[in-house]
Amino acid sequence: MAFLPLLRSSEDFTKCCKDSGVLMVVKCRKENSALKECLIAHYNDPAFYEECKMEYLKEREEFRKTGIPTKKRLQKLPTSM
Repeated sequence: MAFLPLLRSSEDFTKCCKDSGVLMVVKCRKENSALKECLIAHYNDPAFYEECKMEYLKEREEFRKTGIPTKKRLQKLPTSM
């Protein structure tokens, strides 16, 4: 999947921040730069933009039909008994 490098960069940055504590600003510059580069590449990718746009339009259409936001619609309903 195209998001694998982004996921890896995000995990590396998160781990560095957790391990570094207050000094993360200084210690995690390399990981932060890698994450930024990956994000910029995705944001400038027309295919990614179209994919996000189509997902948004689909969710908006569903909301207009049901009046229920996606987040609430995906939550499991409590079962009785």
